[in-house]
Amino acid sequence: MTRSPLKSSWPHLMASAAFTLVSAVSLPSAWSQTEDAASASANPGAIQSQKLSTTDQQFVQDAGTAGATEIAAGKLALTHSSDKQVRDFAQRMISDHTKLARNLDVIAKRHGRISPPSADSSVIGSLQNLQGADFDKAYIGKVAVDGHQKAVELFKKESESGNDAALKAAASKALPVTSHHYAMAQQLAKTKASSRARCTLTR
Repeated sequence: MTRSPLKSSWPHLMASAAFTLVSAVSLPSAWSQTEDAASASANPGAIQSQKLSTTDQQFVQDAGTAGATEIAAGKLALTHSSDKQVRDFAQRMISDHTKLARNLDVIAKRHGRISPPSADSSVIGSLQNLQGADFDKAYIGKVAVDGHQKAVELFKKESESGNDAALKAAASKALPVTSHHYAMAQQLAKTKASSRARCTLTR
């Protein structure tokens, strides 16, 4: 279930558990649990040769593309944005989605190699030539908010109706983190919209 947008201000959010050492430890723990769950579903030392169902293959591809897009867009944000809040959010996404991609890749390889995911070229292409506030607005809207909304729906669907036990476990473990990313993105969007409104009123 998607978490409701955080009501606190961004400075408070930045000081909250999501950005403290406690959060830094808890999220990797969630990824670790995801990997452990995936590992536990297979016999030790054995590689599963059975192919994934069409539904599960589609999930791996869609989740891979979503993650690759988050990572690629996040790297752009580090150089194209002049806003510290946006860059901090982007750095967090690069770190978390890299861990998630690694875990999904481990599962996919057990069933035979699935084509490596690539970022959504239309999204990345629309961001490449933007700078500053224009980049921030597009990045927050297309990647941070819309991207994570779709990711939440994707992981929720797999956790409920996936066919492969390891993928279902991975999706279930990743869903709370993805939902948290979505809530963070919504708060970031709200904060930046308020900031733009204040700037307009003071002109």
